Amino acid sequence: MRFQHSKLIGRRWRKLSFIEQMANIGSEIFRTIKWRKKKNQQYSQQAFFRALELLDLTIADKKNRERLKELVRLREVLADYFAFDNIYQSSDKQWEKYFYAFNYKCSLERLGKR
Repeated sequence: MRFQHSKLIGRRWRKLSFIEQMANIGSEIFRTIKWRKKKNQQYSQQAFFRALELLDLTIADKKNRERLKELVRLREVLADYFAFDNIYQSSDKQWEKYFYAFNYKCSLERLGKR
């Protein structure tokens, strides 16, 4: 398997905080939604696969063990929405809202306003 984020596979991804990891996953989900709205299936799918790859790295990160159940469920519901039948009835707006919170918190942390 060829990783899109091969530079992050090592220690670099594990050095990011949980919030930073989730914000990065969110960025790929935002791209997935954007390309899907523009009807570019190839770019949308590529962004979605990158999001799953980052989520898998987050799941494998030992510091996130207490969040494992949430992360695995997140992966399941994302896959359901973007690749399967959407039995959980998610929407673009719900995903944008979910990941926006991580991006906002990450921005506050960068500004020193924890």
